[in-house]
Amino acid sequence: MNLRRVLLLGALALGLVASGVVGPAGVGSVGEVATAHAKGSGAAKGGKAAAKPATKGAKSTKGGKATKTAAKNRKGAKNAKGGKVAKGKQARGGKKVAAARTGSPQSAVRGNRTSGKIKLCKDVTVGKGRKARVRKKCSFVQEFQGHGAGRLEVAELTQPSGDLWLRSENLQEEIRVQLYKPDGEYDEAALAALDNIFRCKRSKEVRAMDPRLYDQLSRIQDHFGGKQIEVVSGFRFVDRDSSRHFHASAMDIKVKGASVREQYTFAQALDRGGMGIGIYPHSGFIHVDFRAPGEASYRWTDYSGPNSGKKATKKKAGRTARAKRPTS
Repeated sequence: MNLRRVLLLGALALGLVASGVVGPAGVGSVGEVATAHAKGSGAAKGGKAAAKPATKGAKSTKGGKATKTAAKNRKGAKNAKGGKVAKGKQARGGKKVAAARTGSPQSAVRGNRTSGKIKLCKDVTVGKGRKARVRKKCSFVQEFQGHGAGRLEVAELTQPSGDLWLRSENLQEEIRVQLYKPDGEYDEAALAALDNIFRCKRSKEVRAMDPRLYDQLSRIQDHFGGKQIEVVSGFRFVDRDSSRHFHASAMDIKVKGASVREQYTFAQALDRGGMGIGIYPHSGFIHVDFRAPGEASYRWTDYSGPNSGKKATKKKAGRTARAKRPTS
């Protein structure tokens, strides 16, 4: 029995020494394990200390998934942190843009014409009698407002007189012509003279205008008592073939001594289908055109002022291409 106890105690002693719990180095081993656990928990709580070695480790892994993942995480974290700042700057910048557009309409009509807004003001009388006061009422509206013409007049148009008195300030030219011959046909000499004063002011190229425009022009002049009509623009040799000016089927005009609103209202009454009529209140003229076959009539208001478009850039000498002649 004593021998068995001795052997059992010896076996237990050998097992404890092998596991490192007891023995000469046993106490030191337990202390090292405890210290290691303490360091690990401290790194987890610190966060930043553990993140730096992980980042270095990811960078050292060339072409590994860990590198790509760590890079994406860092980039995503930066974007997430900077998102509020960028959004705030954009919001503050938006206020500055809105404030800049509260000036005159001509200074506010830059950029995208379909989405820009301008400030319009008008005088309004408030109160009655001695308490009446004139105040300025302002509102923001879209720079360009377009819509379909809706229901059109169906009554047949009357035959115009054919007497035309025109002046082009751009060309510094003036003409008086009779559009028709005694038999009612177009006078070719008169058409040629009209085409010449409606020529492109930049290229000076002459194009045969749609003669229906001259019919409407004569009706407009008859309605306003034969007052002289200023030709603002006719044929334009532009790059955009979508413009009716490019196809010699549009004109911008103004009747001297008549309000632009009156001109616009009467021009609409002349539409029997397929016409585009626009009013430019700040520039002081109306646009009249004949649409492409099959197109519906259209109306619009454009609040842009004179020379509100983009400034033309000078092309370098020797690098300009010869313009292509349109087929229309």
